Amino acid sequence: MIAPTERHALFNRWQRGFPLVARPFEALGHGCGLGGDEVLQALREGLAQGEISRVGAVFGVGAGGAGLLCAMQVPAGRMDEVAACVNGEPAVNHNYAREHAWNLWFVVTARDRASVQACVSRIEAATGLVAMRLPMRRAYRIDLGFDLFQRAGAMPGMRPAEPVEPELRPLAARLEAGVPLVERPWALLGAPLGMPEDRVLQALQAWCARGTVRRMGVVLRHHEFGIAANAMTVFSLPAEQVDAAGERLARQPGVTLCYRREPAPGWPYALYCMVHGRERQAVRRVIAEAVTGAGLGACEHQVLFSTRRFKQTGSRYFADSMQ
Repeated sequence: MIAPTERHALFNRWQRGFPLVARPFEALGHGCGLGGDEVLQALREGLAQGEISRVGAVFGVGAGGAGLLCAMQVPAGRMDEVAACVNGEPAVNHNYAREHAWNLWFVVTARDRASVQACVSRIEAATGLVAMRLPMRRAYRIDLGFDLFQRAGAMPGMRPAEPVEPELRPLAARLEAGVPLVERPWALLGAPLGMPEDRVLQALQAWCARGTVRRMGVVLRHHEFGIAANAMTVFSLPAEQVDAAGERLARQPGVTLCYRREPAPGWPYALYCMVHGRERQAVRRVIAEAVTGAGLGACEHQVLFSTRRFKQTGSRYFADSMQ
């Protein structure tokens, strides 16, 4: 049996760059001095213990589907009830309480904007609360595949994502859900779709090359590794300055997510970034350094720490195409 530290090192190394070969877990083992069976056992243990959510594809913005960030002002005493209602929608993939009057934040992903909006409307009807809807306008950095041990290092840049071909949406749905943990996963993945192993590999290789798949590998659940002091910082600045500021902010060390969203009535913030860490003080230092480094020190901004994680699963843009 692999020791936990060795297992975690394996997970950390293979958050991206997953081998696109017929026997990928054997190839993973070669890079770590392990056998393919040992790698599979480690991954199964990680899934069973909630350390990883899946081994699979993370699709780029624009590859298909639609998403929406929403926030609600939940009255004291109703948080658990409302959060459970939000969690009950399969299209909700993230749901967090945050320290703010807008205290519940969730993300909806689905095949198209109409499906996303319908999901939010159902939540509003069920809870009697209004959701602030904050559509994304541009992504500057989206990559939660950061170093588990939080060693300094350059983050890969954003690439435009080409859309998934309509006829390959069922394959995308299966890759999004997770790669089977068997010796030859591509053969098993493609069998229900009538796709031979080599055709599955060709499609995945092409998607990775074109940016359709942003990251292929182990998808971690960061709270299980103690990375729970997570903060969203929002900035208000003139519309014509947002893109340049976002590009600067995305390059700052420690920034894992950075994007532009449409402001809402009473919510003037268009630029967002996320910093993940183990201790609040350390996260605040990273945020302060990022704000200074991006030249945003004079910009009005707020820091919203998360306090509870109600739901964290992968985005499912293609779930309706599952076969």
